Amino acid sequence: MTRKILLKVLGGSGRSHALRRGVNLWPPFLGAGIRVKHIASDMKAIDVEMKLRWWNANYVGTHFGGSLFAMTDAFYMLMLMANLGRDYIVWDKAATIRYRKPGKGTVRAEFRLSDAQLDEIREKLKTLPKYEPKFTIEVKDEQGVVIAEVEKLLHVRVKEAVAREASSLEPTDGERMQPTR
Repeated sequence: MTRKILLKVLGGSGRSHALRRGVNLWPPFLGAGIRVKHIASDMKAIDVEMKLRWWNANYVGTHFGGSLFAMTDAFYMLMLMANLGRDYIVWDKAATIRYRKPGKGTVRAEFRLSDAQLDEIREKLKTLPKYEPKFTIEVKDEQGVVIAEVEKLLHVRVKEAVAREASSLEPTDGERMQPTR
């Protein structure tokens, strides 16, 4: 249900291709030449690419580092928001980039979110007030060579009202829950 709200905010109709269109028209991506090529309908896979153009090149003619960094921004946050739902708060908290070699031509980044990762986040948040998962994104050139690695740190927590409701259902010392029929 969160995915549908996100799609509506970006002018979509409830379909991943509408979200892709909306993100591609977002001025920071449009200006840098960043294109979202694919968004899976379950929001667990996103593919992004950027062609080298005169407006996104640096002084020595390779991809500008800020554009490489920008092409990895916000996707894991959006993917977690869509898959965890309204009961969770998700924020990008920090990111680092390590440049491996100059980027030329078209560069690509793939974002993948597994059911196991989602289950781990939900499990951690049953006992912790917040969880900060890390995701690593490899930006690759046309030959598949890694030109940059980006590590994203996200902040995830259960919304307070949901957490209070869950804790009020837990039995206190000496109290037993009766099964319902």
